[in-house]
Amino acid sequence: MSYSEFTIDDLKNRFQLEFIEDQKLFSKIVDYDVPDELTVILEKFIPLALAIDTEKARSEFIVAPIMAELKITLKEISLFSGIEFNIDKNLGLSGRCDFIISKSKEQYSLNAPILVMVEAKNDNIKSGIPQCGAEMVAAQRFNHEKNNSIRNIYGCVSTGTNWKFLKLTDTKFYIDTMEYYIQSPEKIMGILAAIAME
Repeated sequence: MSYSEFTIDDLKNRFQLEFIEDQKLFSKIVDYDVPDELTVILEKFIPLALAIDTEKARSEFIVAPIMAELKITLKEISLFSGIEFNIDKNLGLSGRCDFIISKSKEQYSLNAPILVMVEAKNDNIKSGIPQCGAEMVAAQRFNHEKNNSIRNIYGCVSTGTNWKFLKLTDTKFYIDTMEYYIQSPEKIMGILAAIAME
């Protein structure tokens, strides 16, 4: 089993997660000042990503530029894309992760604490929630093993155009009631920046 094979029931049964689905997690986030360069890139790349309409295209042409801009702006984080993140194969906590943000300046190796797991999906946010949730559990365990635990681990499932944020606090698994859209990148980046600075 790997992250991509998890279901909601697996998260509940294997890790005793309590799902909380009635909260706005980021209603008070300040908008991010999106650089003009990123705005231009997104205006050019979004139509191409939507025309190609694959998970890889959406990840490369929409999600990756946003994540890269965040890393360039926030010097105290590191960003990883497409790396193996094998924590416990017996529990299914293994596989490749689309994007990982760590609160560490070191870019050549993944260090604790991991803050955010971002999973890119082609067109179905709901189907990505269990996979991202399993990655968040793995991040929580990784941080604990490295004696660098933090209270909250965040996750995001994105189609590139739609973004749904998640939060794991101990065994409480929050699914934001809101979805955010690429037409408002200042909101999406504002949330990511707030998480990174928490």
